Amino acid sequence: MTSFGELVAPAGWRTVDLMSDLHLQASEPATFEAWRGYLQTTPADAIFILGDLFEVWVGDDAAGEPGFEAQCAELLREATVRRPVYFMHGNRDFLLGPAFAAQSGLQLLDDPTVLVLHDRRWLLSHGDLLCIEDTEYLHFRAEVRTPAWQKAFLARPLAERRALARAMRAQSEDRKRSPGMVWADVDADAARAWLRQADADTLVHGHTHRPATHALGDGLSRIVLSDWDLQVHPARAQLLCLSSAGAQRVDLR
Repeated sequence: MTSFGELVAPAGWRTVDLMSDLHLQASEPATFEAWRGYLQTTPADAIFILGDLFEVWVGDDAAGEPGFEAQCAELLREATVRRPVYFMHGNRDFLLGPAFAAQSGLQLLDDPTVLVLHDRRWLLSHGDLLCIEDTEYLHFRAEVRTPAWQKAFLARPLAERRALARAMRAQSEDRKRSPGMVWADVDADAARAWLRQADADTLVHGHTHRPATHALGDGLSRIVLSDWDLQVHPARAQLLCLSSAGAQRVDLR
């Protein structure tokens, strides 16, 4: 049985923003600048990042030296002074740990977590665990989430970890382009089971890069967050705002 975290919003919260799959990287400054502008201007009472904030994360020590990761930490630190920012691990940044959370002010969330806001229970997840037909990925996920694998990987020199990450990303891109590649999606039965167990009616997740709202029957639904990419046309930079009125998509382009 799945274990769920739970976060009860303080009474003073009016709106919260949710986002995922920004895939921030130094080679794509437009997306970073859109994110910077958002963090500096949003009126939200809290921000929830549901995984894959970064294209890749090779260890918290990457932010301990000047560079892109340290710049992101500084920007987050400025944002978390004004409001809480919550982070849930994705498949790209699962190695983000307590050291970076302390440096940046992020508050780490379990996957999945129930957010109780305005007397409504919202189930939040990155979404990859529910793509049950992607068995190859789920096997890989189980392996790299073990303490032994992570300890061995993080013991390697930072430069070697960066090189390994580049190789793994290239392998992943080759797999995406392979003939007959089928993109796994969230399994509807698994999503319904989670919602019933969590006593929630709406699942909000990312991971699939297929923004949409799906009716699951019996008053249940799932909302898929958009990825962010300011390099393409049309550009994508969208968040989901939760308030007493429900859920509303907001385009930031």
